[in-house]
Amino acid sequence: MSEKIVQLNEDVIKGQLKELVRGSVEETLNELLEQEAEKLTQAARYERNETRQGYRSGHYDRNLTTTSGEVTLHVPRLKGVSFETAIIERYRRRESSVEEALIEMYLAGVSVRRVEDNTKTPWGSKVSPATISELNKKAYVHIEAWRNRRLQGGRYPYVYVDGIYLRRNWGGEFENVAILVAIAVNEDGYREVLGAAEGMKEDKASWISFFQWLRGRGLDGVKLIVGDKCLGMLEAVGEVFPDAKYQRCTVHFYRNVFSVVPRSKVKLVAKMLKAIHAQESKKAAREKAELVITQLREMKLKEAAKKVQDGVEETLTYCEFPYEHWTRIRTNNVIERLNREIRRRTRVVGTFPDGNSALMLVCARLRHVAGTQWGNKKYMNMKHLETAFDDTSIAG
Repeated sequence: MSEKIVQLNEDVIKGQLKELVRGSVEETLNELLEQEAEKLTQAARYERNETRQGYRSGHYDRNLTTTSGEVTLHVPRLKGVSFETAIIERYRRRESSVEEALIEMYLAGVSVRRVEDNTKTPWGSKVSPATISELNKKAYVHIEAWRNRRLQGGRYPYVYVDGIYLRRNWGGEFENVAILVAIAVNEDGYREVLGAAEGMKEDKASWISFFQWLRGRGLDGVKLIVGDKCLGMLEAVGEVFPDAKYQRCTVHFYRNVFSVVPRSKVKLVAKMLKAIHAQESKKAAREKAELVITQLREMKLKEAAKKVQDGVEETLTYCEFPYEHWTRIRTNNVIERLNREIRRRTRVVGTFPDGNSALMLVCARLRHVAGTQWGNKKYMNMKHLETAFDDTSIAG
């Protein structure tokens, strides 16, 4: 026995229902606009009476995105009375909230493609890449203002610096661009992003320009600069901050030694190097370093021994500062963590069209992480520094 089978196209039905709802919303909103216009003018369309307060002068169309889809509002033009509709005010508030949300997504590290996809569910339609690009330009204005702000943290005893390389398109060719980054701990013990700037290379000229820019914005009271060994940076520190001492990041130092150590012996050498920086005084650390150098030579690791001999002193500067701060100031980890966040975000972009876009994205990420993850968490107790030294005892 045969039966008639009714086949329903679910997608077509959903589409028709959505259009029906959208049309109903559009009709209802326009009817509300008409009612508001009548109430304001105290007269219906084409009606003439003695109590009339204003006159109609046609209308203008405005698109409004709703959860039911995009609708077209026919907003009445009125003469003699201002048309302040609650619908338009809600639209303006919504438009502003959407803009703020999109900028926040961008600053939080969401890619343009994901922003497009993520806007469809809450707002009923995707935001175009062109719109996102325009909003990013607005974000750039805020980021640039933040980047050039006057530093208000007072004195900054500890400063961490590093350079991060990103790829950019330059005249049709791809090359690396260096973004110089500085983070500090202020005199109250809180971390602060001092700034970031583009430097074609990590050379002396770039670092001098960077440090002078920071000083011009209020960087003062620098006692220790922590970073990887970069000759350009070291020379710039001596010129711009002659009273500051330099601490070579111990982690970078270890990596440099590992570069000439067979993989099978890296773990053993790592324990030997860490033992140097586990000592309780600079004198003990130097003695331990001499023992490690001798052991490396006995292990036939002459290049590693030479690297330790030539560079270990630069890694022991932290010993001249309060013991309670040692674990915080002997490495560049505070800035390395931020660099990992930056690389995670920039990996999505790939190659930047220019250096400024790379700089803006790095600054956006720095600002976001510092604002959301650091908050008001104190990084160090600076009383230890105050009680251990006076204003001039570390200088020179």
